[in-house]
Amino acid sequence: MFEKLGHFAVRRKKIAVILFIIATLVAGGVGAQVFNRLDSGGYSIASSDSYKVYTYIKDTLKESDPAIVVMVDAGTTVDDPAVAARAIALEKKMATEDGVSKTLSYWSSGGAPSLKSKDGNAAYILIYGDGEAFSPKSQELGSIFQKNYDGKVDGFTLYSGGFGVIGNAITEKIGKDLKLSESISIPLTFILLAFVFGALAASAMPLIVGVAAILGSFFILYLLTLFTDVSVYALNLVTGMGLGLGIDYALLMVNRFREERAAEHSVEQAVIRTVNSAGRTVLFSGLTVAIVLASMFYFPQYYLKSFATGGLVVVFLAIAGALIALPALLAMLGDKVNLIKFTRISTKARTKGSWASLARFVMKRPVPILLITVLALGGLMTLMNGAQFSQVDDRILPANNKAVIANNVIRERFSGREGSPVEVLVKGADVNDIYDFTAELSKQPHILRVQSALGISQNGQLDPSYAPAFANYAGDNWQRVQAIHDVESRSPAGQKLTEAIRKLKVDGHQVLVGGTAAIYTDSQLGITKQLPAVMLWIVLTTLVLLFLFTGSVLLPLKAVVLNFLSLGATLGFLTWVFVDGNLKWLIGDFQVTGTIDTSSLVLIAIVAFGLSMDYELFLLSRIKEQHDAGLGTTESVAIGLQRSGRIITTAALVLAFSFVAFVTSGVSIMKMLGLGIAFAILLDATVVRALLVPALMRLFGDLNWWAPKWLKWVYHRAGLDH
Repeated sequence: MFEKLGHFAVRRKKIAVILFIIATLVAGGVGAQVFNRLDSGGYSIASSDSYKVYTYIKDTLKESDPAIVVMVDAGTTVDDPAVAARAIALEKKMATEDGVSKTLSYWSSGGAPSLKSKDGNAAYILIYGDGEAFSPKSQELGSIFQKNYDGKVDGFTLYSGGFGVIGNAITEKIGKDLKLSESISIPLTFILLAFVFGALAASAMPLIVGVAAILGSFFILYLLTLFTDVSVYALNLVTGMGLGLGIDYALLMVNRFREERAAEHSVEQAVIRTVNSAGRTVLFSGLTVAIVLASMFYFPQYYLKSFATGGLVVVFLAIAGALIALPALLAMLGDKVNLIKFTRISTKARTKGSWASLARFVMKRPVPILLITVLALGGLMTLMNGAQFSQVDDRILPANNKAVIANNVIRERFSGREGSPVEVLVKGADVNDIYDFTAELSKQPHILRVQSALGISQNGQLDPSYAPAFANYAGDNWQRVQAIHDVESRSPAGQKLTEAIRKLKVDGHQVLVGGTAAIYTDSQLGITKQLPAVMLWIVLTTLVLLFLFTGSVLLPLKAVVLNFLSLGATLGFLTWVFVDGNLKWLIGDFQVTGTIDTSSLVLIAIVAFGLSMDYELFLLSRIKEQHDAGLGTTESVAIGLQRSGRIITTAALVLAFSFVAFVTSGVSIMKMLGLGIAFAILLDATVVRALLVPALMRLFGDLNWWAPKWLKWVYHRAGLDH
């Protein structure tokens, strides 16, 4: 197959290159529009109780959470008639803004106590829009209000917060930060490639493939947004992996082509041999990364599904660029790939050198090196002990961001989270059925007030004299109850509160608990529930692919175990940084919440696992070549590491540069994504590949290549050993 692909690239080189250029230009022009079509939500689970409550309130009651929460600081009592008159005028002005469907304020509601601050000098104006929370429409509205209604306006001091403002702030910040990270990573990557290849043309080619993979992914994601929701966070993954994998695979191909030319093969034969050898490695490496990323489809949240989609797109585009466009380009350029040399770099495949010496050093003393290394990685793993998990909120932004400042002021001035109450639906109930329920609910820790058709309940006491007029609390076959609380909704405290409320019952009636805290809780439970299936998928598919690549049963098992070991060390390191608040002097300031975002941690773990397999295959392909040529395990490992060590290290540095540039971002989950994946990659490419792999392969000896006879027969019959 690979030989035929090589022949195709040689015969159709001009057409392949022209089509590649046209496709890249079109993708770049159209794909640039994707930034305006993404949202920052996607945490809900359609089958959960919280989502059922959300859809019922939205579709049946025609109500929604406010997109914007504006705190109006009057500097004096909000009940002053002059203040009220100016506030009403301001609210009417806000209602005329594009995208606003309705407004509600302390003054227009008739003085709802829940909309007034603790000191009585500030009150809310709630802005409702047509879009859902964190949708592009809500974010657009957030942009308008953050620009026009934040600061000194009409004699008031205004603070604009809420989902729309936060979502807009996150999207804008990520867009700006991505441009900054690319402006850092691309030049650094080029310098590194120039150092490795020693020639301008050779250095530029991997970069071209990487950039093309990114632009192509933006184009496909744009097309997907025409039919479904796509998370803005997927762009981080696409940018980092597109540049990194595209360059990694191209790096492997260009290096092998230069080796083949140094061995005095013709240009055409060099291309064919490159595709047949390095191309096989690229395909298996890409497929391994792809199947690992595909595991995120098991999760019900489209936030994680967006990562899976974006990741698969960029992986397959990187493979296509490396196996089709790049060989055609090499066939056209031939020895011109070495044009404009910076320095003399040997392109011959060597059997001796520093990497071979390191491998032999390790294999002479495998047991002590293995023990020391495993203990060190295990020590990093222990840093995860006691870690608590949460979900993204405004605190992922810098503390000086206007949206964060507004939300912090709102937290201080108001006793409860008025914009994100716990929503409860009691089905088949009338107002008398919920009397005891509301009383018990109001006595729960962190519940400040319970609102229902009965009135307001606090600490078990009902005040029927006031029934909030701005919400629909009763129907023919249901009762709606709102609980105002004082905890962060997307946090362990929010989950604990939700679980406590779900234990309360109304005899003979179904109770559904929703709201932001419940959505977070269901999201966490959804991830936890699917983790075993995800891990099983990753392990089984990885084992199968690695067997198809090596013909061995033991080598895939070793690879999986070592990957989990390095992954555990990475997660421990991230806990130490982002939960304990270390290394701010190196990666920049961020808000320490004492928790770590669950979805981001899952993403880092899955991506790091997949990318680490890249380097395993890079190394094993070279070792297997030597073993298939008749060398013993020790020599095969030494020569294999010598011929792949420089490329693996370079590839790891390139991929690390692609992600570590994210630490310049002001969004903490981008920092965590960049630092986490970069750390995992460098750890794997150095400690694992240079120390643990040689040590274990030396200890296992000929067992490295063992497989049951029937599996060997299948392997040979399928022609996978060629």
